[in-house]
Amino acid sequence: MDLTTDFCTLGMIVIDEIHFPAPRPSVYNVLGGAGTYSVLGARLFSPPPQSGSIAWIVDAGSDFPDEIRRVIQSWNTTCRIRETPDRLTTRGWNSYGPADYRAFKYSTPKLRLDHNSLAASHLFAKSFHFICGPTRCIDIVTGITSLRDKTNANSPRPVFIWEPSPDLCTPEHLGDCLKASTYVDVVSPNHVELGAFFSRDVARASDGEVDEGLVEELSDKFLKSGVGPGSTGCVVVRCGKKGCFLAHPDIPIQDRWLPAFYTSDTTGKEGNSVVDPTGGGNAFLGGLSVGMIRSTSVTSGERLKEAAILGTVAASFAIEQIGVPVLGGDEQGETWNGVHVGARVAEYKRRVRG
Repeated sequence: MDLTTDFCTLGMIVIDEIHFPAPRPSVYNVLGGAGTYSVLGARLFSPPPQSGSIAWIVDAGSDFPDEIRRVIQSWNTTCRIRETPDRLTTRGWNSYGPADYRAFKYSTPKLRLDHNSLAASHLFAKSFHFICGPTRCIDIVTGITSLRDKTNANSPRPVFIWEPSPDLCTPEHLGDCLKASTYVDVVSPNHVELGAFFSRDVARASDGEVDEGLVEELSDKFLKSGVGPGSTGCVVVRCGKKGCFLAHPDIPIQDRWLPAFYTSDTTGKEGNSVVDPTGGGNAFLGGLSVGMIRSTSVTSGERLKEAAILGTVAASFAIEQIGVPVLGGDEQGETWNGVHVGARVAEYKRRVRG
């Protein structure tokens, strides 16, 4: 039994090709997927040897690129690479256009992960992340819990963080999603997905910006329906360039919004800025996960807010480039895109705390 794994994702790795409007050239063999970006978010705050506490599964098909394998190995995580030479690696086709247009489809069959995919070393992680529909969510939570109980009935409950599958964020699936929310500790749709559950557009008609009041209203419906065992969980709504909203009973309503690291009036102290928002939400949840289980704050509301700060910083690194940021280092330690993660956390805390 391994109780030292802080984070494990059941999200997939996807190798992307991205097509932009002419004359910008297309790019191929881009490391992506919800699993990759959530691991990135957790890994940013876990330099070696703590990097070994971040666990994930990579199904490498016959076409798995050597350059991507080298990047994964350089992160020094606990990565279980399953060689599957009889299939192609899960790949995605992306097309970007004006006004934030994006089209996506899988170009090869996907190989989904669930609790039966977990090695013994992953099973006792302190937190789990997954993106799926409500039925699979319940199956994963009960499956992990059952497998843990068979080995050690007294093992503490892990933190379960759930991203509802975007295509199932509809009024028809709202009841099932509310039921699944009672099984997890954090349910985290983005603002568009939250609105879609209620057939509501969360963008204001006047300026296209996020309608904060509507996000608060709809989040409260989830919270009042019950999130987590004994309604002790929370709703974290990822709102892109607006930041995030934290629906938690211990956080006063006036303190529930956190801004994004990159806003319309700042490009960050290092001069970096947003290049591609893909993966920002997944990275946010990876950072949030390790923040929640490592926080020393007294109340659950304080722990969530501290964790969301890490999540916000994690998202900022994910969106500065196509694909993942570059891991490097200097005499002071690890850098990502030439930046020390701790320095960016400190900058963001100064900004939000005045």
